[in-house]
Amino acid sequence: MTSDYQKTVSVDAAPDTLFDALTTVAGLGAWWTRVMGTGDTGGELRFFFSHPDPCVMRVDEATRPSVVRWTVTSCDFLPDWVGTRPAFTLVPVGGATELRFRHHGLTGELDCIDMCTSGWNHFTESLRAYAESGVGMPSGSVEDLARRG
Repeated sequence: MTSDYQKTVSVDAAPDTLFDALTTVAGLGAWWTRVMGTGDTGGELRFFFSHPDPCVMRVDEATRPSVVRWTVTSCDFLPDWVGTRPAFTLVPVGGATELRFRHHGLTGELDCIDMCTSGWNHFTESLRAYAESGVGMPSGSVEDLARRG
């Protein structure tokens, strides 16, 4: 068994700022992709990429200001993701926040691992940029398209 995708990023912003970026439609759309739904515990988020059908995630936990956990319940264009669990832990460190991201179930055994690793590497940096400056690099942005080649 291989390990889950994990990334830790130091963010020069308060945990509440990151929490809002992870739980509001405006925040999620600014750093990741267009989304509909609610980011509260028990809610459902529908993320729209270049495929007509959304990637749907159940919000398992949204505990301000420290934890956001989702479970992917449907994702026609990326079926490897169904049943996986993205999780964000926000830890205050001085005046900054350590973003600890782990995508449970996203391992080297999945066909999408290279594309997904590239994507999460980009989008965790986009989240950092959005939290620090108010400007992210969401899906379809110049920066996102450049990384795809």
